[in-house]
Amino acid sequence: MIARLYLVRNNRKIIPMKNIQKPEEGEYAPYAIMYIELLPDDGLVLQHLLDNVQMVKELVRSQPEEKLTSRCADGEWTIKEILAHIIDTERIFAYRALRFARNDTTELAGFDQDAYAEYSGANARRIEDLLEELTAVRTATIALFKSFDNEVMKRSGLSNGHNLSVRSAVYHIAGHELHHVNSIRKNYGLK
Repeated sequence: MIARLYLVRNNRKIIPMKNIQKPEEGEYAPYAIMYIELLPDDGLVLQHLLDNVQMVKELVRSQPEEKLTSRCADGEWTIKEILAHIIDTERIFAYRALRFARNDTTELAGFDQDAYAEYSGANARRIEDLLEELTAVRTATIALFKSFDNEVMKRSGLSNGHNLSVRSAVYHIAGHELHHVNSIRKNYGLK
């Protein structure tokens, strides 16, 4: 039998995961600092990703369907569209990280987040389907980043005209999700 050591935070067992230090300035596009700053400097970004998916599920499941498909203001995305956007962005940044982890030097293009949201079909989907997809993508993201060693984490490439290191991609994913959760809470008056 293998003994496992657990960390305890907020009365919850936490399975130890790879420690990934926060990226430094220059490893990400300047705008991404707003996402990266939302995360503590504890190296536990993979654990935060795991915890955050549960938090998102609890938040969204507590809302009535009409709130999930209503806009807080004209031109804004619905909660379901925001979830689809979080999923799409996570996939894209995990893909970018994979390319750079494998030493691919091809510059990667950006993407039009508004077009992605418009064509996501999110509002016609069941919330449980979106949450299932988020969970599947998150599981794959965590597995991918767990597979990278410290040398790989520091590799980088050009994405949308900016340097992007592998480790900054995972911080971008986690902080981007928190940014949108904070916006949902503020714009819809949720706790």
